[in-house]
Amino acid sequence: MQKQQSIQPMAWRDNKLALLDQRQLPHHQNWLDYEHPDDVANAITEMVVRGAPAIGITAAYGVVLAARQAWNIAAINWKQAMTAPLAHLAESRPTAINLHWAIHRMTEIYQGLPDNESPEARLLKEAQCIHDEDIVANHVMGKLGADLLNANSIVLTHCNAGALATGGFGTALGVIQQGYIDGKIDHVYADETRPWLQGARLTAWELQQNNIPVTLQTEGAAAVLMATGKVDWVIVGADRITANGDVANKVGTYMLAILAKYHGVKMMVVAPTSTIDWQSHDGAEIPIEQRPEQEVTMINGMQIAPEGVAALNPAFDVTPAKLIDAIVTEAGVIISPSLESMAAIK
Repeated sequence: MQKQQSIQPMAWRDNKLALLDQRQLPHHQNWLDYEHPDDVANAITEMVVRGAPAIGITAAYGVVLAARQAWNIAAINWKQAMTAPLAHLAESRPTAINLHWAIHRMTEIYQGLPDNESPEARLLKEAQCIHDEDIVANHVMGKLGADLLNANSIVLTHCNAGALATGGFGTALGVIQQGYIDGKIDHVYADETRPWLQGARLTAWELQQNNIPVTLQTEGAAAVLMATGKVDWVIVGADRITANGDVANKVGTYMLAILAKYHGVKMMVVAPTSTIDWQSHDGAEIPIEQRPEQEVTMINGMQIAPEGVAALNPAFDVTPAKLIDAIVTEAGVIISPSLESMAAIK
């Protein structure tokens, strides 16, 4: 059974996948139900659900829906009928490796099932297992990461790597929550994270829900904050980590890492091992999703930039391993990540 959390972004209920619409937070907590895999793929692309671990779990449930659909329309040829919906799922967000990891794990299960039996029950069991494992991993990472902190720490986080980005509890915010419980964290600064404002809408809300003191800031204020000498750690999640320890995360993370190095602030990345892409040697091999210009030139449908102006909108950037002090996974902590130190948890 899954551990119940105060916040979870997805649930399987009434034989459907339910997703908390994160586009509406913090003002509205609306749940959307999904019965078709293509709709799940669109929900991932459209940011109904986001965060690499949460995307992976959602994709796993999407495979369950694809199997149900394939069995209903193709019966004994259901495996062949899985190809198109799974391809659509795989294309929904190109950078988050957890998406491909989950689809691959689910594919290995269904490929071994009999052709003449409905695969839905077995695949649902596996998807729920992926969900459960993520929550357990988050709690392990929370403890491991919190153990790195000194008493009275002040931390800065970017984007949202909390319960909303995972199966529950969170990666970076899991460490922050555990650190606060352990009495090691005094205060959290959260970047608002343009253009989707995940820090303002989601992280600030999550921290408030857990009664953790938080101050919101524009990411452009990070240098001013670090120059005060008050920040001890930058703690972030990840969407893909390569074999040498380079990290793709929400755009703006690389900038924070450079600022942190200059100001003597430590940098911690928190992510499950499912986020590690062992097939990619370094960050140059990570595909970076380019999202629509309108996300930059408009806010809530209102044009804020001159009509026709071009906008650059990469969803992620890559932080070199040499700028990172620690990568925390459920399999252990990598200090000063490199090809050699990363291999220790493989």
